[in-house]
Formats: sequence, structure tokens, C-alpha cells
Amino acid sequence: MARVAKAKAKKAPAKRRAPAKKASAAEVAPAVAKAQDSLSKLQKEIQAQAKAQAAARKKAASAKAKAAKSKKAADKRAAQAATKAAAKLGDKVKALRGKAATTKLTLATAKSAAAAKAAEAAVVAKVAALASSLETKADADLAKAAKAFDAKWKKQRAAANAKKVAAAKKKLAAKAKSASKKAMDKAKAAEKKAATKAKAAAKKAAAKAKVAAKKSAAKAKAADKKAAAKAKATEKKAAAKAKSSEKKAAAKAKKKAAPKKRKPTAKKAAPKKAAKKPAAKKAAPKKKRAAKKKK
Repeated sequence: MARVAKAKAKKAPAKRRAPAKKASAAEVAPAVAKAQDSLSKLQKEIQAQAKAQAAARKKAASAKAKAAKSKKAADKRAAQAATKAAAKLGDKVKALRGKAATTKLTLATAKSAAAAKAAEAAVVAKVAALASSLETKADADLAKAAKAFDAKWKKQRAAANAKKVAAAKKKLAAKAKSASKKAMDKAKAAEKKAATKAKAAAKKAAAKAKVAAKKSAAKAKAADKKAAAKAKATEKKAAAKAKSSEKKAAAKAKKKAAPKKRKPTAKKAAPKKAAKKPAAKKAAPKKKRAAKKKK
């Protein structure tokens, strides 16, 4: 029976799946109290019956002794009756003791169940407390680990950033040096090109100036020649004009010196002489053309 009680006590935690089992844990104490009350009553009754049995046995022994001495049938019957009463009381005491043993087993089972419930409740409380403490510790450890990780991560990132900055600095310095060299080479090339261009421009300007001077000299020479021809033509024209003027003056003087005749023909002759005068003017352009052709 004790093994059965232990088995029930072990199986009790497995039954704690539904919330209704919390109510059964509350019923354990009344069950134990009830079993204890029943056992107390049975024990009192056993004691009372045991006293009665002892008295009956004593009475039966006395009756037997009396019957043995007197050897009377009545004493013998009395002795038998006393023995039967004592035996009956013994059976009753035996039955009560069996009942008490069963009640003790019930009480032990109830106590085991109550102890199991209490132990389980204690375990649950301890587990809850442990879970709470572990959670608190986990939070603290997490904060500590996060702080450590933060510091480590920052240190690693700072080192990585320093390497990147150094590499970038080196790369940019090399790039700047290369760009500077390229710029210098370009400047030198541009300077050389500009010098070559300036030299070529100077040469071209000198050649152009030479050509311009030559052209200017030729132009000046042509202008001088033209001026000389023009002066010659003007002189020739002036001479012709002077000659014509002299001729006109001579004709006019001759006309004045000659006697006046009133003839219609004489009036007509005068315009003829005047008509010949433009011939001297026409000769001048021919001379100009000849001078231009000579030029």
C-alpha cells in the first residue's frame, strides 16, 4: 500500500495540466483532516473495544476456572458464552484495526498527495523565482554584454576606419601627386607649344611685315610714278592750255587789229574758229591715257 501511495505521489505532477487541478490542491487539506478524524474515532473505538475484549477475556477465564471447579453445566455454558463474547469482541477489535489500517493508508495517501502538491507548488514557486532571477540576470548580462560589445565594436570600427582613412590618404596623395605631375607636364607642353606658336607667329609677322614693307615700297614707288606722270600730264596740260590761251589771245588780237566788215559770212566764220577751240581740250585726256598706260 505504501508503494501505491508513492506511485500516486509521483504521478500527481503529471496530472497538473489543466487549471482545474489547482482546486484539487485546495481539497487535499480537508481530505487529510477527514481521514485523520476518522482514524482518531476508530482508534478511540479500538481502545474501548480492546478494554471490553480484555474484560471479556478476563470474564471468560474466570468462568472457565469456575466451570472447571464446579463442573456444572450452567457454569460450563456461562464459560462458553463468556468465551464467545470475548471472541466476538476480538473479531470486532480485529475488524476495527483493519478499518483503522485502511484509514491510516487513506490518511498517508492524502498526506502524500498534499505533500506532493505542496512540493510541486514550492517547485513552481522556486522555478518562477529562478526564472525571474535569471531574467533579471539575463537583462543585466545583456546590458553588460551589449556595453562590452559596443566598446569592442567601436574599437574595431575605429581601427577599420583608421585603416580606411590611411589608405584613402595614401591613395589621394598619390592621385594628387599624379595630377600635379600631369598638370606640370601639361603646363610645360602648353608653354613649349605657346613658345613654338609665338616663334611661328613672330616669323609669320616678320614675313608679313616684310611683304607689307615690300608692298608699301612698291605702292609708294607706284604712287611716286603716278604722281610724276600726273605732274607731267598736268604740266603738259598746262602747257597746252597756255599755248591755247596764247593762240586765243593772238587770234583775239588779230581780230581786233583787222578792219571790221559787216558781212553776214564774217559773223558765221567766227563761230567756226570758236568751234575749233575744244580740240585742244580733247588732246589732254589722250595724254592722260598715255601716261596711265606708261605707269
